[in-house]
Amino acid sequence: MILENGWYETKQVQSGSFFEDIPTGKTKDKISHFPKMYYRLENGLLHIQTEITLGKYQDQFLNLENKLESGLYCELVSKELHDSFVEYILLYDTINSRISIDEVIAQNGSLKLMDSMYWEYDKLPHMLIAGGTGGGKTYFILTLIEALLKTDAKLYILDPKNADLADLATVMPDVYYKKDDMTACIDQFYEDMMTRNEEMKQMSNYKTGENYAYLGLPARFLIFDEYTSFMEMIGKESIKVMSKLKQIVMLGRQSGFFLILACQRPDAKYLGDGIRDQFNFRVALGRMSELGYGMMFGSDVQKQFFLKQIKGRGYVDKGDNVISEFYTPLVPKEHDFLNEIAKLAQ
Repeated sequence: MILENGWYETKQVQSGSFFEDIPTGKTKDKISHFPKMYYRLENGLLHIQTEITLGKYQDQFLNLENKLESGLYCELVSKELHDSFVEYILLYDTINSRISIDEVIAQNGSLKLMDSMYWEYDKLPHMLIAGGTGGGKTYFILTLIEALLKTDAKLYILDPKNADLADLATVMPDVYYKKDDMTACIDQFYEDMMTRNEEMKQMSNYKTGENYAYLGLPARFLIFDEYTSFMEMIGKESIKVMSKLKQIVMLGRQSGFFLILACQRPDAKYLGDGIRDQFNFRVALGRMSELGYGMMFGSDVQKQFFLKQIKGRGYVDKGDNVISEFYTPLVPKEHDFLNEIAKLAQ
């Protein structure tokens, strides 16, 4: 890569001759500076470190991610600027990091979704999921519900289309699909968050900067499928709902109130005023247009998106502005979500 791009410096030197005291008049190029690059494989990750000097190729070495991803067929996991060098960490053979549903475990405010990937909802709250029909969105949401029910968290499920998630009403509480019930649930979720914020400050072991988990309080999740469809359905009332949701995403982390929003496309009309930026974990599943990826991850993202016909495959930004390939946990054909969730709810 360095040689092909000519990212090194040369100087012209006099060519020697057989008779050392007779100059030949010929010159040749000699490499005067060759960039220092190191790589190592560790725990399934490829680490590439590049020395940063103030040379003329500095900009190229600070923006290698696209070349490395496409050239090495890897996915960038993180990019960190250290003292005098930049480190690119890449995951090769990403699909081998896919886990099964029984490996999805939530503990200490973190939910495992792939071998090397976690949603750390305590630190980077709120998840936004986008994807068209057949992309694996519903199975992914059900996987999240099943994993979170294994903790002491309390869940609220909203499904305006009265589809797959609405079926959970037969096995667990707080599942809503009627417009008025859903609006009331959002209002109550908001009120409970504000109440807990006040109550936390009155607790004897309260410390500034500590969160709900430090005080032994359970997390609460509002899981909202087909969010944009609901907002279109309620018309002018959507302004009021958006205001409540904005408060939840701004204030929910400290008190342990988290949002998981899912939609086919994250329309800016209903995720405006900086709300989208507060969703630290964003997943785009299945086939999406360039416009859809732009809405999801930002229009200025320098990332090449490829389509692979694998259900549950997509792209993720886990809160560090690095977009990488993502595979939802595998669900065996015989897995019965209703049955498993019924057991956990009891």
